Amino acid sequence: MQDPTELFQFESDTSPSQLQELQASVLVVALGGFIDAGHTQRLMADHILETHESRVIASFDVDQLLDYRGRRPVMVFDRDHWSSYDDPSLLLHRVVDKEGVPFLLLVGPEPDYQWNRMVEATTSLIRTFGVDLTVSVHGIPMAVPHTRPLGVTAHGTNPRLVTGNDPAFGTVQVPASFSSLLEFRLGEAGLDAIGFAVHVPHYLGQSEFADAAVLGLERVRAATGLDLDLRELSATAGLNRAEISRQMEESDEITAVVRALEQQYDTFLEGRQQRNLLATDLSDLPTADEIGAEFEAFLKDVTDEDQGDGHS
Repeated sequence: MQDPTELFQFESDTSPSQLQELQASVLVVALGGFIDAGHTQRLMADHILETHESRVIASFDVDQLLDYRGRRPVMVFDRDHWSSYDDPSLLLHRVVDKEGVPFLLLVGPEPDYQWNRMVEATTSLIRTFGVDLTVSVHGIPMAVPHTRPLGVTAHGTNPRLVTGNDPAFGTVQVPASFSSLLEFRLGEAGLDAIGFAVHVPHYLGQSEFADAAVLGLERVRAATGLDLDLRELSATAGLNRAEISRQMEESDEITAVVRALEQQYDTFLEGRQQRNLLATDLSDLPTADEIGAEFEAFLKDVTDEDQGDGHS
């Protein structure tokens, strides 16, 4: 393996003598991924950078990491010349929460190449800046209604990090993402990492669903103790809900789907609360393994579509 530290460089205003001054105990990873229902991760990362003081302290060499032809950056042609290019970047930000506590945010597209080297590079930065906990959040599509409390699947490198977690899945096989590999490798190295998969209604998977991002940020706050501003994102979530309600009023089909999911959700919840119900009363409800199998099949379909489009 080539030297992982050659994948990134510190910004010109970040000298080696300053590294000790830039220590932070938390790293939030938001490196895209092939699935992020409701644009949960992107909304959360954008909100953090828009509402908190931050500065870039390191950048990665994307030319070594990205497949440009697999997901071509956007350029703008203006009459007779090229006027702009959406230059991809993968950046490490130092952010300050409302109480002045610093943390790190790694933002950018998921690497197409050199995952193992990228993991080593990220781990090097974690050790350099004294990070104690690495956190990630993304959305996954689920057959749940937006009118009920959203669920979350938590996972971590140590059981103490996910106490009180109520798993929705059994053992399932899913395509890897860089963030999941990073968490796995950090666990092997004895470092703490935790992730949250927010359950996004499948019919909103391709839309911006700010409620999922709000819940993701709330879980980050609870796991890290960071004081993150939620006001603007919560206001956006309220507008989202109002727009969804308007669309439901205009579409009997959408309303029927949501009502059916509500009934399924309520029946399932009632069954879990009343442990003494007969098994026949729950026979129509999916088991955790069945839900996991459905999710696995969904991920396979997404992967096949990506490959068909030329994505890595």
